[in-house]
Amino acid sequence: MEAKFAKYKKLIEQQLQELTAEDELGQSSQRTVELDQQSVGRLSRMDALQSQAMAQAQQRRRDTLKTSLIAALQRLEEEEFGYCVDCGDAIEEARLLASPVILKCMSCLRG
Repeated sequence: MEAKFAKYKKLIEQQLQELTAEDELGQSSQRTVELDQQSVGRLSRMDALQSQAMAQAQQRRRDTLKTSLIAALQRLEEEEFGYCVDCGDAIEEARLLASPVILKCMSCLRG
């Protein structure tokens, strides 16, 4: 059982590292778009504002995923990882490997 949890812990930590690297790359895209009528036309500024909004949305998505991954690490430490939060049954290993933040088994997802 320990080896299985170690595999998930490594997967979660790897995903957290990747998200942190993406955060660093996306910082410049989220900076305030400056108004400089001489060097940037109105449409160029609108494009820059749209790019900024997209970068901020991606940051929010990464932050949400980070929070879920940290919660998964906590469930690993508490030995609650891999069990459905609704019924307590084991969640399929293939689903957990695809996304270790999953909280429910297929039966509970289907209702």
